[in-house]
Amino acid sequence: MTRRLAEVAKKVGVSEATVSRVLNGKPGVSETTRQSVLSALDVLGYERPTQLRGERARLVGLVLPELQNPIFPAFGEVVGGALAQLGLTPVLCTQTKNGVTEADYVDLLLQHQVSGVVFAGGNYAQADQPHDHYRLLADRQIPVVLINAAISDLGFPGVSCDDAVAVEQAWRHLVSLGHERIGLILGPSDHVPSRRRHEAALRHVREIGADLPEALVERAMFGLEGGQAAATRLLERGVSAVVCASDQFALGAVRAARRRGLSVPRDLSVVGYDDSALMSCTEPPLTTVRQPIEAMGRAAVDLLALQIGGKAMSPEELLFEPELVVRGSTAQAPEQPRGA
Repeated sequence: MTRRLAEVAKKVGVSEATVSRVLNGKPGVSETTRQSVLSALDVLGYERPTQLRGERARLVGLVLPELQNPIFPAFGEVVGGALAQLGLTPVLCTQTKNGVTEADYVDLLLQHQVSGVVFAGGNYAQADQPHDHYRLLADRQIPVVLINAAISDLGFPGVSCDDAVAVEQAWRHLVSLGHERIGLILGPSDHVPSRRRHEAALRHVREIGADLPEALVERAMFGLEGGQAAATRLLERGVSAVVCASDQFALGAVRAARRRGLSVPRDLSVVGYDDSALMSCTEPPLTTVRQPIEAMGRAAVDLLALQIGGKAMSPEELLFEPELVVRGSTAQAPEQPRGA
């Protein structure tokens, strides 16, 4: 007991006597300090006293699919900061290959009686992945917000970057530079945002009287290597430009061009997606579609806070406008598109 008091007191920055008063339900402690002590108990893995167990923790699960892609730590930073401003403590849950699954994390969060969960990428973005753990959250009436995809039948609110606008911005930019044979590099076929971008691209090229053959659409697992392999196949089919579903795909496309002795942007123009950290420092600096991470992350926390406060939320997605950031990886189309 003494050790527990000392650890919690150190974590919160208060005296052991203050912690003791909270644990014994004694007066003389501010509500802010009381909540901080209870959150520290949860974070340190201590059980709450019996009389305090019925109260949901001031913890919020922040579930990210990975940390290698800089866009996810960026979302984590914004969401975590906004939660802290509301007196909520984020619990970071990051999936690892052959490690803890998203469903395992949900079980753990439920055991800690979290106030809510924010998902910034995960199984919900893939139509063919299991969604049972999301249904468990819905059945328990745990507030949930999804970023950049949705599950239509569970009623979770969400915030997303407008995929249709993102594709149109990238495509218009490349067409304005004279590119006619433009390739598209997307995530797996069941990846919901990639499906949206594919549909948007098809719709846009029809509107401008052009065509997007299926041969110029490549799908790959997200990452540098996936982008490189997809871009290599597209280069063999004579594209002069590629629109990518992530900055990592785009960097892979740059590497694919260089492996073939081609120059970016002289021989191949490349547009990424996200504008994740350091994309202005690559060689060449990457033209990309920027997600409004700050606005999206704060909106996600606002939606969660409203639910925690007992307000019923519409399952609609809030769509945020992206911004095309033109840098050095795009240029006028070459006179003769490079083929195999």
